[in-house]
Amino acid sequence: MLNLQTPPAALSFHSRFVQRLRRRYADQLDLLPAGAPVRASMEATLATLLTQGLELGAALRTLRQLVMERLVQLDCDEQAPLQVVTRAVTELAEIALDAACEHAQQTLDVQHGAPLATDGQRAQLWVVGMGKLGARELNVSSDIDLIYVYNQDGDTAGTAEGRGRISNHEYFGKVVKTIYSLVGDTTEHGFVFRVDLALRPNGNSGPVAVSLDALEDYLQVQGREWERFAWLKSRVVAPRACIADACALRGVVLPFVFRRYLDYGVFDALRSLHQQIREHAAKRSAGRPERANDVKLSRGGIREIEFTVQLLQVVRGGQFPELRTRPTLDALQRLARAGLMPQATADALAEAYTFLRRVEHRIQYLDDQQTHVLPTVDADLAWIAETMGCADCCEFLTALDTHRERVAQEFDTLLGGKKECKGCNGKSAKPAVGDASGAPDLASLAEQLDPALRERLLAWSESPRVLALRDVSRARLARLVQRTAAWLREGQTSLEGVLRWMDWIEPLLRRESYLALLLERPAIHQRLLRLLGAAKWPARYLLQHPGVIDELAAETMLSERFIAAEFEAELEARRTALARTQEDDDETLLNLLRRAHHAELFRTLARDVEGRISVEQVADDLSALAEVVLRVTARWCWQRLKNHHLDEPRFAVIGYGKLGGKELGYGSDLDIVFVYEDEDDRAPEAYANLVRKLINWLSVKTAEGDLFEIDTALRPNGNSGLLVTTMNAYASYQEGRGSNVAWTWEHQAMTRARCVLGPNDLHQRFDAIRENVITAPRDHAALKAEIVAMRDKVRAAHPVRGGHFDVKHSNGAMVDAEFAVQFLVLAYAAQHPALQDNVGNIALLQRAELCGLLPAGVGEAAAKAYRALRKVQHQARLNEAPTQVVPPLLQAERDAVLALWKAVFH
Repeated sequence: MLNLQTPPAALSFHSRFVQRLRRRYADQLDLLPAGAPVRASMEATLATLLTQGLELGAALRTLRQLVMERLVQLDCDEQAPLQVVTRAVTELAEIALDAACEHAQQTLDVQHGAPLATDGQRAQLWVVGMGKLGARELNVSSDIDLIYVYNQDGDTAGTAEGRGRISNHEYFGKVVKTIYSLVGDTTEHGFVFRVDLALRPNGNSGPVAVSLDALEDYLQVQGREWERFAWLKSRVVAPRACIADACALRGVVLPFVFRRYLDYGVFDALRSLHQQIREHAAKRSAGRPERANDVKLSRGGIREIEFTVQLLQVVRGGQFPELRTRPTLDALQRLARAGLMPQATADALAEAYTFLRRVEHRIQYLDDQQTHVLPTVDADLAWIAETMGCADCCEFLTALDTHRERVAQEFDTLLGGKKECKGCNGKSAKPAVGDASGAPDLASLAEQLDPALRERLLAWSESPRVLALRDVSRARLARLVQRTAAWLREGQTSLEGVLRWMDWIEPLLRRESYLALLLERPAIHQRLLRLLGAAKWPARYLLQHPGVIDELAAETMLSERFIAAEFEAELEARRTALARTQEDDDETLLNLLRRAHHAELFRTLARDVEGRISVEQVADDLSALAEVVLRVTARWCWQRLKNHHLDEPRFAVIGYGKLGGKELGYGSDLDIVFVYEDEDDRAPEAYANLVRKLINWLSVKTAEGDLFEIDTALRPNGNSGLLVTTMNAYASYQEGRGSNVAWTWEHQAMTRARCVLGPNDLHQRFDAIRENVITAPRDHAALKAEIVAMRDKVRAAHPVRGGHFDVKHSNGAMVDAEFAVQFLVLAYAAQHPALQDNVGNIALLQRAELCGLLPAGVGEAAAKAYRALRKVQHQARLNEAPTQVVPPLLQAERDAVLALWKAVFH
């Protein structure tokens, strides 16, 4: 009899598979509770089937047929979301594998005793689900890719009579065979799932179960690039009782899948794998044109979406742990949030993926066949169109072609297909392929080049470093040189940029991934040449932190600005991702902070060199970056302190100097002072530990470099004082209460100090202290004398010889302007509140003139001169050039600052 809940008029009835199920299992269909099959309802149904006397294998197969009948009904008749179907099939597989694993081990324990580890505890077997099972994306007729891993070698305990003792390797091999029999064998009830073990180490020639140590050795020594994509979606799926104990497996798999550095070499591996799949599909359809329309393997199919996503995950997942997710739809959105894919593209690929997966299911609903090829029978195709909500086959096929073409375009773009690369200005470049065939040798290339390049390239052709490269890497290098030379001839880059590029890449040749990156991404290559040609300092920075060049891939990078909130959110997302895999140790977080800081500093540098932002905007962005790094680092350090007594510390950081004045440059130190306000008896020790840890985290050099040099000399009593002090003690020192008080030069520093980290009430407390300091009554003559004396000391410490003019230290240079501003603030801020704000020297000079403290035009002229001198200093540092010029250069600016000095101090 038919299921009365599903009359023949329902769309699901067209499925020949469903017709068979309803005939065979008519009396049992109602055993599965109403609604979408979920773990609880399936487990309850399995228990019922077992109580009815079915053996485990028969019960699992019957459960599978009941679930499939329900899914066809929900999908085709009720348009259930894709996730309802994939979740149900995935949980069915997990239930089956868990039950089979438990049954197998119980049976074998009776014959051989429990498998034992070296500590006497039971050795564990982990059933690792790969591919769609690992990602919880199983389709309704999917096989399950499994790898069996056990945690320790050893032997079983044997039976009570002392017989049956075998090695753990033999024991788990028997377990695998039993599981296969219970899940994969075809019986009168069919199968539960087809099982494929081909992804295990050494493929079908390898052991069916492998120890964790053997797996680690294999991945480190023999693991191939395509296996990284396979292990990307791996997950322990059974037995359920052991899943929480499988952390050791993550420690083996994660470093294999996600490399520490950007690794564009995987592009070639994926190209090769995809080519093999295409060739296999072509062979299958040779003489059988009906097989060419494969929604999974054909051009623009499901596999190309998966490859697109997995490639970006593998390349960037080492540095962006938030990308480490298994489901394709989730990964697409994470890639968009990370800026690695436009949101519109992610949404389009997600829509295509959902559409294609739903079509795939309908193809499989017809006869329960593991196929992805559209049927050629008109009635079947019309049925698929109707279940997809289309009016007819034409509408359905049009929608299918639209999705597949969009997928194919994105895939071809990613892998350097027919579409020209963005950023190449429409010029053709050598195809980005990694094989060595057809690549010119360096010596022959040299004959066509500029003499300066020719000499360098001939030296390269004989260099042991170059000769030691693999053939594929030497071919990549030759193609890069060939492309670079073409751009030089076409005027798209400068000779200076090319020479600096050669200086930069030579010591990096052993990191072959950078050759692959530049070859795969011509836009990055071209922007890199332009950046290196603009100034010297970027080349030095890139040599220290070569991985940041991938930031040049973003089309919008140059037009954007630093946004502190987004930067902080990304860091927290990465830390959360690391915590999920228990990788958030101190060293990993230190390197995470450094990589993120270096990348953001490089973005600012690129915008600066390209002339997209001004010197003042560079300083604003670098200062904001320093603040957020301080904030995140302090928060993470506090959370990791063993003796922290509050969830949020009562702690503040006071920024002085360039940080306080928002004038940070590349490589600037941080002048900071630490204070706290906390009456708890544990506070002094806790905050002292916090400051020591914070300074260490900011300044220690790791494999990724450092963050900042920290200078705490401006704390009360200087280098002889405590590293961290109470806010009350700090206020007393600065405001001159008691015998231990601040010097005038410390009050000068206070004019550009600000609270850069801490709760709001401590911010307000500091602002009040600063206001009290800069508005305190002072003897103007004495103040002038002290500031002039301090200026003389600074000048003596930085002598300028040869009649040159140093833009910072000479008479009439930047320091003169800064000291003049400091005097104006300390002398007149009480009478002129406009001078109390920490708005920078330029704005304060303009305000002082408006307040009548400077002759008309003097403040404005000095402000313009100061801006010009800062720009000259900035450019000199970018080019690693002296900050001194020969007069009469900058004479007008010098005269303006001297006029300011005279107006203030004479």
